[in-house]
Amino acid sequence: MNYYKQYINGKFIKSSSKDFIDVINPAKENVIGKIPSGSIEDTQKAIEAAKRAQKEWSNLAAIERARYLRSMSKKIKDNVDDLATIVAKEQGKMLSAAKNEVSFSAEYLEYIAGWARKYEGEILPSDRRNENIFIYKKPLGVIAEILPWNFPFLLIIRKAAPALLTGNTIVMKPSSKTPICAFEFIKLIEDLKLPNGVFNMISGSGSVVGSELSLNSKVSMISCTGSIEAGQKIMKNAAKNINKVSLELGGNAPAIVMDDADLELAAQSIKDSRINNTGQSCNAAERVYVHKDVANEFNKLLTQDMKNTTIGDPLKDNADMGPLISKEALENINSLVNQAVDHGAKVTTGGKRSTRLDTGFYYEPTVLVNCKQNMDIVQKEIFGPVIPVVIINNLDEAIEMANDSEYGLSSSLYTNNLDVTLRVSNELEYGETYVNRENLEALQGHHAGWKKSGIGGEDGKHGLEEYLQTRVVYMEYDKERQ
Repeated sequence: MNYYKQYINGKFIKSSSKDFIDVINPAKENVIGKIPSGSIEDTQKAIEAAKRAQKEWSNLAAIERARYLRSMSKKIKDNVDDLATIVAKEQGKMLSAAKNEVSFSAEYLEYIAGWARKYEGEILPSDRRNENIFIYKKPLGVIAEILPWNFPFLLIIRKAAPALLTGNTIVMKPSSKTPICAFEFIKLIEDLKLPNGVFNMISGSGSVVGSELSLNSKVSMISCTGSIEAGQKIMKNAAKNINKVSLELGGNAPAIVMDDADLELAAQSIKDSRINNTGQSCNAAERVYVHKDVANEFNKLLTQDMKNTTIGDPLKDNADMGPLISKEALENINSLVNQAVDHGAKVTTGGKRSTRLDTGFYYEPTVLVNCKQNMDIVQKEIFGPVIPVVIINNLDEAIEMANDSEYGLSSSLYTNNLDVTLRVSNELEYGETYVNRENLEALQGHHAGWKKSGIGGEDGKHGLEEYLQTRVVYMEYDKERQ
């Protein structure tokens, strides 16, 4: 079993804390590694190292920083199988999906590296004669990056790549549930001769490491993907130093199925979205609003698609989905389903912990019909392979119910009516809307939530600019001195 060390200022060092955190394989329920339960002292050392390295790193040409990103991409491509196996073991993702995640991360680095010669400032016309106004885009400084467990490898890259390209240095905290792939990634890039202090990795609890990252005055921005509660704590801490925050805090994505929809496409796409990563995805379809005229047919199709979904060992890769991340997650989902049934919902497939395997936190793919808008199963983020269905009478009702949520990340619509599509695109209160397809964002898009789903965003040009700030220079010249 591997015991990991903190990575600070270009070296793996022992934590000042003697405590370790067990990393559990959710398919086998056994310990597969131990990481340091980091201290405030560890975190401060990492922040100070990043602060010292930042000026020199930002003075490099962007194209030079991009070369490091491309070298990282090559390292990942050369080690896809090993990295994917780690992800499958510690997170429970099917091996093929883990390989896709790792390979996509390499593509992400290449994409962000391509922005080295593209991100730009501006020249504005002045109100004065003989003056130019220049807007420069500058790095923020030290970025604290707090990762989730559901896409543990992709989020390393999603946050690190734009931060590094734009001249920032980083201190990264992986999730304590899925930290091994992050530390193994650091081992892979050690020989790239990245300047010391540019990339630091600290493991530990959110209450210790996460709090120090969000409270420390030497940190310029905190980027976190996590729960609403985690985001609220970070914002409260960041207020002390008026630090910038970029937060992606989950979702409860509505899927609207209208009476003219291709029902087979809708059922298949919603199922694919719901079981992706065992339903543990912030932008996956979480609740369905189906028109009354097609509800019976749609419910049969969705039930059959979910019933046909197979469960298996992630490493054997012979099934559609693996386990949930933890026993706590399994118990929470089971409680939500039982509560919904107690309030009148009907299970058409699933509805309980799976016993198909001897070990693991497996839950059966589940469909709940006869659901009502005020049920917790509809209002709360489920984060598992469970989909509640609510019947709607018309489009007005669908939009009203879809917007009746504290979340505002993703949404989807199934219709062949252009007028309906345009209206829904304008009136849904969500950062993303998918039409006649599963919920899956593109790296060149912009993944950003409204309402309590977050502040700021990631991916594409706009995600890159999260890591930049502006400086305006007013430059006058004197014709007489020429």
